[in-house]
Amino acid sequence: MPDWLQIILRSLGVIIVLVVLMRLLGRKIAARMTFFDVGYTVGIGVIAAVLSLNLVHPPLLGWMALLTWGLTGIVLSFLSLKSKMVREWIHGQESVVIKHGKVMEDQLKKMRYSPEDLLQQLRSKQIFNLADVEFAVMEANGEINALLKANRQPLNAKHLGVETSPETGTQTVIIDGNMMDEPLATMGLNRGWLQTELDKIGVSPENVFLGQVDAMGELYVDLFDDAIQVPKPTTRQLLLATLEKAKADLDSFSLDTDNPKAKKMYQHSAKEVASILSDVRSLLK
Repeated sequence: MPDWLQIILRSLGVIIVLVVLMRLLGRKIAARMTFFDVGYTVGIGVIAAVLSLNLVHPPLLGWMALLTWGLTGIVLSFLSLKSKMVREWIHGQESVVIKHGKVMEDQLKKMRYSPEDLLQQLRSKQIFNLADVEFAVMEANGEINALLKANRQPLNAKHLGVETSPETGTQTVIIDGNMMDEPLATMGLNRGWLQTELDKIGVSPENVFLGQVDAMGELYVDLFDDAIQVPKPTTRQLLLATLEKAKADLDSFSLDTDNPKAKKMYQHSAKEVASILSDVRSLLK
């Protein structure tokens, strides 16, 4: 068998084993890797490369090394889930680096972190003024998460006393021209609704590279042909215009009628619609 074919076959075998081992290790190792995870994956990669190039004789020893590393990682991953002590020993633990607006210099020195490193991490979180930080923690993977002081935090609906309804989030309903039934069902929609929305803008599903529906039920599409201009969604504007027209009609009806009971009903309904408009106008603009 030619050498190049042996290398290809060995490499494919190593890749298959690595895929199995990584799936057994779980997804955490690919999410936010700690120093242990980095060293572990580098070691696995080195052994895999040595096996692919057949640099170990006999090859069985290399496979034993790969399986030993893989099985050890699986055992340590299991133990770290069961024991906080093992988890901290392997991956380390978080450390408070800013407390009540004061930098914990001793903790920074212990973590081999310079003031420049701290400021860089804060800037990556869009925090440019150290005085704005109330509390900051360095995670086990070296990343810093910070809590701003109360008077520096951005306003949200809770601060304004506004009740908000839960959102389903944006769902991708078309990928490579294929309609996705599960995301549509999550939004309480179906293919018929999606086809109707596509017909409104004169686009067929086969021409759509990506299509998404937001929490307000508006469809956004990106076409394969970027030269085609797609009309912007108008669902919100149409709803706002409909509500404003309804209020204007109710005001008009209340002025036109001489029936006191009907006039009172129209005026009450107009006030209800006006209240709804006040609540949703900022969302529909």
